Amino acid sequence: MTQPQQAGPDQLAFQQYRNLLFSVAYRLLGTAADAEDVVQDAWLKWSAADRSQVADPKAYLTRIVSNLSMERLRSTRHQRETYVGPWLPEPILTGPDTADGVATADSVSMALLVVLETLSPLERAVFVLKEVFAFSYAEIADAVERSETAVRQAAHRAREHVQARRPRFTADRARQRDVTERFFAAATGGDINTLMELLSPDVTLWTDGGGKVRQALKPVIGLETVARWFAALGTVTYQGVEPGQMRAELTGINGGPGVVFRGPDRVIATLTFDFDPDGRISTIHNVANPDKLHAVADGTRHELS
Repeated sequence: MTQPQQAGPDQLAFQQYRNLLFSVAYRLLGTAADAEDVVQDAWLKWSAADRSQVADPKAYLTRIVSNLSMERLRSTRHQRETYVGPWLPEPILTGPDTADGVATADSVSMALLVVLETLSPLERAVFVLKEVFAFSYAEIADAVERSETAVRQAAHRAREHVQARRPRFTADRARQRDVTERFFAAATGGDINTLMELLSPDVTLWTDGGGKVRQALKPVIGLETVARWFAALGTVTYQGVEPGQMRAELTGINGGPGVVFRGPDRVIATLTFDFDPDGRISTIHNVANPDKLHAVADGTRHELS
């Protein structure tokens, strides 16, 4: 973001809420690149505004970001509907503060972001502002420029929709980390027996190559099929990278434990996981579209609000 070196009061006011604005935009859009663009556009609008008329900078900036995000969602809907293969959110690296805050971690998880993709732009904005950031209905109505009645109706629809598609129970965070570490060791070591112990019987693997790299265009379903897919990782060329040149790193992604695969000069894929109540892996999201790996490749760790 291009700003003067000597921060004035208006810039300081914006910077005070910058993390909140990115956190809102990322949850609304599902991509770090689009979220950064929206925050940049919000800065430009803030810079041009008559700020003497702004009584509540937080509410004002949230309204700008919410509406810019909804506009962008509407404009990209066709692009996402015609996407080659499954469309998954862009992963981001997250630090320990995000991971330790259970509610925050869950609200930025791949599992929730995938469900949010099925909401309308208005429902998504209302759900995020209400359920994640605890805005009042009056505050949300102001932010999305709708009546409070319309906001309450959208919130009800969104909440029912999300609850119907999210697992009610999941393993605790320590169990998730332990299973991910064991999965990581088994996958990189080709240990199919351990992999089968760690996966749910109906485990589903979603892969996103975006037509840029070769990936499954439909979900891969079933214990043995998914286990064999990962057991072969250390023995086959993956995304043009020979097994001996591939490095795998266990790290925090979207509020939970994940895996980053790297070649000699680039990030080639990420893995994130959902878990069943017994602590077994029920869903795996594999993002390999190079356009969606920039946020991971640049190494920035986000501590989201």
